[in-house]
Amino acid sequence: MSIRYAAKAAGAFCLSALLAFSGVSPALADGISLVRDAETENMVREYALPIWRAAGLNPSSVRVYLVQDDTINAFVAAGQRLFLNTGLITQVDTPLELTGVIAHETGHMAGGHLVRGTEAMDKLSMPMIASMILGVGAMAAGAGDAGMAIITGGAQVSQRSVLAYSRQQEGSADQAGATYLQKAGISGKGMLDLFSKFRDQEALSTTQQDPFIRSHPISEERLAALEERVKASPFYSRTDSPERVHQLKMVQAKLNGFVDDPVVTFRRYPESDQSDYARYARSIAYHKNGDNDKSLAELAPLLQKEASNPYLWELKGQVLFEGGKVPDSIEPYRKALSLNPDEPQLQLELGQALLAAEKPAYDKEALGYLQDSVKRDPENPTTFFQLAIAYGRLNNIGMAELSTAEYYESIGEMRDARGHAAVAQKHLKQGSPEWLRAQDLMQEEG
Repeated sequence: MSIRYAAKAAGAFCLSALLAFSGVSPALADGISLVRDAETENMVREYALPIWRAAGLNPSSVRVYLVQDDTINAFVAAGQRLFLNTGLITQVDTPLELTGVIAHETGHMAGGHLVRGTEAMDKLSMPMIASMILGVGAMAAGAGDAGMAIITGGAQVSQRSVLAYSRQQEGSADQAGATYLQKAGISGKGMLDLFSKFRDQEALSTTQQDPFIRSHPISEERLAALEERVKASPFYSRTDSPERVHQLKMVQAKLNGFVDDPVVTFRRYPESDQSDYARYARSIAYHKNGDNDKSLAELAPLLQKEASNPYLWELKGQVLFEGGKVPDSIEPYRKALSLNPDEPQLQLELGQALLAAEKPAYDKEALGYLQDSVKRDPENPTTFFQLAIAYGRLNNIGMAELSTAEYYESIGEMRDARGHAAVAQKHLKQGSPEWLRAQDLMQEEG
């Protein structure tokens, strides 16, 4: 049964896999593609949590999405969704600059300055968002079928659907963001510094401006008002800790390594650079080139130095997994999860590795990790895909079919979702929560 479920879902990944492995985004020129990376997402949430609390937002209700785009941009959408370009994260000079953008965008969220119109909101629905996710960890070349399983589809949403905020809303978001930063005891200097850098772009043509400037116009009056507000804060002189600076630089190196062509990475981080950041980026670039021995050699000193960093162990697991050494990847993935036991992406990756090892003794364990993962991150289609495999291996046909239905529902393919839900109902206990969920899926439109 496992072959059937794997084959049924795998077809949805083929095109996206080829595009991702070749370094070409599946999004159109005016669209956006999302990537998943636990390290980056958790860093952003760590920066944002005190700000969201200061704004009166429930942090568990806010979703963070990473847009694979090397330009500087950020925006919010309905349902308290925060979108950050990878280019913004890699190009900020300090953690406080990124924190400042998060505070500003939180001002838009708390102020209700969201995507305009029902059409735009529909385009940013959960199934569409789920189907846009590529997975930073799946961008390595030569991963074959193993790497394909990490990718969760490809689609696009036009950036024209993103709100171009009014100047009044911009000023309001600035002031709100500055207030939240002060309540949280954080300096607003980063927001002021970054926006000051953008001031000169106002004179450029729109084709030369970063998207952030086009959608967030910065006037002299707005900048002056922000400067007055930020400098009045008793926390203005506070700076980033060395630990936070190191964290940001590691994430920047990781994103550069995955998103850039290896040629660019090796030029940006030459062998003469023996810093942690250079090693991190080169390890990823070597992996993308299929040279996994060199990849692991670059990673080894980092693991010795930062043995408690779960994301370094995660990368080791990925290099081994996608390099065809599936059994060897299990222990690094276990180590990563032991260091961050509540991270759904790590739960997914370990569960996936256990299933890929094709040892019946691992199947029940894999199912447990995948069940935990989907509870914490119900928007990831890959988790449903892997759950279908796990349930199939354990001959639980009803749940295998239901998981397949959930997978198709999550990417907006409702015809297939309804078909698998109908089969699932025949194998599930009538009136059970799972049976009722299958019934709900059968009745969904689309």
